Amino acid sequence: MDDRIIYMDHSGTTPLDSRVLEAMLPHLSQMFGNPSSIHSVGQDAKRALDESRESISRILGCRTSEVVFTSGGTESDNAALRGVVDALRQTGDHIITSAIEHHAVLHTCQYLENAGFDVTYLPVDYHGRIGPEQVQKAITDRTILVSIMLANNEIGTIQPIPEISQVVHDRAQALERTIVMHTDAVQAPGYLDLSTKRLGVNMLSLSAHKFRGPKGVGLLFIKRGTPWLPQQLGGSQERERRSGTENIAGIVGMAKALELADSEREVVSAHCAGLRDRIIKGIQSKIPDAHLNGHTTERLPNNVNFSFEQIEGEPILLGLDMAGICASSGSACSSGSLEPSHVLLALGQSADLARGSLRLTLGKDNTAEEVDYLLTALGDLIHRLRQMPSLSTTGF
Repeated sequence: MDDRIIYMDHSGTTPLDSRVLEAMLPHLSQMFGNPSSIHSVGQDAKRALDESRESISRILGCRTSEVVFTSGGTESDNAALRGVVDALRQTGDHIITSAIEHHAVLHTCQYLENAGFDVTYLPVDYHGRIGPEQVQKAITDRTILVSIMLANNEIGTIQPIPEISQVVHDRAQALERTIVMHTDAVQAPGYLDLSTKRLGVNMLSLSAHKFRGPKGVGLLFIKRGTPWLPQQLGGSQERERRSGTENIAGIVGMAKALELADSEREVVSAHCAGLRDRIIKGIQSKIPDAHLNGHTTERLPNNVNFSFEQIEGEPILLGLDMAGICASSGSACSSGSLEPSHVLLALGQSADLARGSLRLTLGKDNTAEEVDYLLTALGDLIHRLRQMPSLSTTGF
């Protein structure tokens, strides 16, 4: 291989697609208007905003009025949960989520627990899956919200959201109460169908930089009629659901990126799945005491996650980086922590094994040549580190 960087951390963030940048550039220069202004410059911006919303709504299979633009996935998750409990706190105080959610959901749930709400954190099986029957049993006559992610950001496991949504809606009808179903779908664009009707959800969160769009912009789908109160006040933007002048360039970029991700989904998914399976097979055949994390079949086509015995993840990442390979040991939001992944612990792994995890997430630009180089570099690195007990347990 040459000196170029091999990027295999697409679940952390993705490179901006050149076609997305091209769509954004006019709105970063001459088309600078505020869409709330009534003059021609402002109305040009509003037109771009409306066209972007229409494009996104077609892919989500929803009304344009049901798309609310945010600053990203974290804000969307926070706003979804807090907006629902604010609207329904007089009818119930029980929230259901899973033990492997992104921290944007888990930390919000912990905040709500401190505010007096009761939260059930559903356990997952060894593959990271939740059964619809678990959700059904957890629902009570005080439940107001269920939030289960569509695909896990660390291990790639895909949850049966349509079936879970159906259970939630059936139980709500039987109990004659409102229970809102939310899903964090941040990792799904470009790999999974995002039809909100098929998923059966009331709310859905996305973040543009996860699908080759710009950072700092995302969205929250809120189905019409869903009880929800805005969390950001101060203006009439987004139908008074999210105050603040819209990030037009970012929104235009997100709409273009989502359009490309959806249109190229089948081709990119097949490409990534082939490379994913090549990595999994290579690691299992070349590196002893390596444990594949996540579901064997119901997983994102670009996700590989292994735990290696007798070694920590940090020296693996540093060694790969020195070899020109960018990877992760879990969620990018917790990469500075030496604590074992909460996702892997939820799978039943020991803390020691969970600390030895490696996440490789692929994109459409990765190649078989890069995968073969990775397998050689990783195999040599693991072997060397295991010969150095002081490094295998404490890092560099």
